[in-house]
Amino acid sequence: MNRKNPPYLDFIHRELQLPQNQDNQLLVIDLFAGCGGFALGFEAAGFRTIGYEMEGDACATYRRNLRTDCHEMVLTPDTEFPENPVVIIGGPPCQPFSVSGHQRGLKDSRDGFPIFINAVKRYRPQIAIFENVRGMLFRNKTYFEEIAIALQTLDYFVEWDILTATDYGVPQRRQRLFCIAHQGGWKWPKKAYKSHPYTAGEALSELAFRASETAKFLTPSMDEYVKKYEKASKCVKPRDLHLDVPARTVTCRNLSAPTGDMLRIRLPDGRRRRLTVREGARLQSFPDWFEFQGTEKSQCQQIGNAVPPILAKALAMRVKECLEKRESASSENHPQPEQPIQLSFNFMKEFL
Repeated sequence: MNRKNPPYLDFIHRELQLPQNQDNQLLVIDLFAGCGGFALGFEAAGFRTIGYEMEGDACATYRRNLRTDCHEMVLTPDTEFPENPVVIIGGPPCQPFSVSGHQRGLKDSRDGFPIFINAVKRYRPQIAIFENVRGMLFRNKTYFEEIAIALQTLDYFVEWDILTATDYGVPQRRQRLFCIAHQGGWKWPKKAYKSHPYTAGEALSELAFRASETAKFLTPSMDEYVKKYEKASKCVKPRDLHLDVPARTVTCRNLSAPTGDMLRIRLPDGRRRRLTVREGARLQSFPDWFEFQGTEKSQCQQIGNAVPPILAKALAMRVKECLEKRESASSENHPQPEQPIQLSFNFMKEFL
């Protein structure tokens, strides 16, 4: 047990409590909202969110747990929103990720980024944030450059970074790209847990060695398949869940599907079982009061696709500080803080 940290379940319960007073909360529009992981972090930081999501189960989860609505709908570049948001957030799906798929860039109708960029263009929020897989900076750097330039032409400063979830209190080695379009004064959240991250054991706690009547155990044939999988992939360490370190990245596939890469726990008697929905949710930093809707498979997909709420709150607190700093400077008629220099994309190509 890491004694530098408060108990994990107490930590996420405290950090993700929703404020009682909802008056004068700034509005955040949450596009491609999923089950509300991104929104939960922002609401815990004192914002009001409205979600937009096409999957019905995810919308139902969002509505059940957050103090706002989630509109079940397919977004288009022409979608209009009822109120002007101060912040826009989202995880746009990106179809042109493969070489074969990257044909029309921002003109690809299957892609969510034109929708996100058009919403920023129409409503001019003070800050816009999108999240995506880290590979976007490497396999699709040309397309990422296209997106960043589009945001820059709307008079935003654009910054990005790959954030590791363990650095912010999530017991999982998840890495994701976050890109921020802002008007000055942005600072990335501090890596408060970099040297002493929470572990999978701290997250699962009493659940780790339980085996309910509905537990899904690996069969002998599945054990043999996993053995061959690990040998073929040259795993130095078995890919069971090791409770003394943070977990591997939780994905839809390794949480819900019986694959060689599935997340599983080895019990003291040698049997191995797959993780439950609640265990996957804890590894993603959802508190136990957060209830998922839909089938087990749907719930696993919602969890795997979510932004970890604790990481989302770390970003939301920086958004809040940035907005307050600019509001204070404006109300006191002081000059705005010195603006960051926009990086040229020649530099960006060297960085990538």
